Amino acid sequence: MAEQDWKDKLTDEEYRVCRQAATERPFTGVLLNEERSGTYECKCCGAALFSSDTKFDAGCGWPSFYQQLDDANVDYKEDHSHGMHRVEILCKQCGSHLGHVFPDGPEPTGQRYCVNSLSLTFKGDDNTEIKG
Repeated sequence: MAEQDWKDKLTDEEYRVCRQAATERPFTGVLLNEERSGTYECKCCGAALFSSDTKFDAGCGWPSFYQQLDDANVDYKEDHSHGMHRVEILCKQCGSHLGHVFPDGPEPTGQRYCVNSLSLTFKGDDNTEIKG
């Protein structure tokens, strides 16, 4: 999809987060405290990314998961921006910026996938749909 198409599809804030790798302010995302059972999908393309079964409260201000749903849908990229060394996570299907993964999560993986709500759509097992 061309950049103008993304601009037309997304709000300005969604575009900044998903396509320009910005970060939403902590504790502001509508999916942070979502506790229903379901799947978190890429807002841009609908790829299944995370399960509510692996979501946990990391206290960091963003939805956090200890495991991705499918390796085929999450990509990793070294990120040296802002004078830090991090690993950026992206949707492997459309290249949308999701957030970052850190090695300080709970067992069984020890990983914390820290994800912007604005990058996600929640699809509940009860057919609820909430856009982050």
